[in-house]
Amino acid sequence: MSPPLVVGFDLDMTLIDPRPGIRASFEALMADTGVAIDAEIAIGRLGPPLEVELADWVDASRVPDLAAQYRAHYRVVGVPGTTLLPGARDAIAAVRAHRGRTLVVTAKEERLARACLAHVDLPVDVVVGMRYGDGKVAALREHGATVYVGDTVTDVASGLAAHTTSVAVATGPDSAAALAAAGAETVLYSLAEFPAWLHARLQANGS
Repeated sequence: MSPPLVVGFDLDMTLIDPRPGIRASFEALMADTGVAIDAEIAIGRLGPPLEVELADWVDASRVPDLAAQYRAHYRVVGVPGTTLLPGARDAIAAVRAHRGRTLVVTAKEERLARACLAHVDLPVDVVVGMRYGDGKVAALREHGATVYVGDTVTDVASGLAAHTTSVAVATGPDSAAALAAAGAETVLYSLAEFPAWLHARLQANGS
């Protein structure tokens, strides 16, 4: 028998576009603290944890406090700046139509991830936050993910390491060519293509 269908999704630039909220949160952090961060550069390389990004701009000793302040701003100005990416709602619905479960695994703090999903009214079955790289691999394995959908080459690597079918969507910082070169089994240009891909995949597997 085929394993149960469990589809994992990355969050930022896979299901949601958080960039306006992230920009506003960095601007609020800079206004409060006087730190110099180029928000446009930060927005252009979404994927790693916030602490990794901050470490490029400030001394490591300041990172924990600045991360806490940023997240406080994000709850106020970041979450409301979140929008759904094209096809996200239909992608989640497609998994449910095939009696599957949906899982979000993200480097974003879990309560902020849940807040963003609530803001855009996109319910999923499980949310696991503060995971990146090997942390994503562990979460995907723990929850029995059979497919993982993400927008970066590190998402592809995590999906492959977790022995999922790695599906990449070229809506984030990495190009379709880079995602394919990283080993993604399938590269989509948006999640609008995901329902048809999933149906065809399950039909081919006899599910």
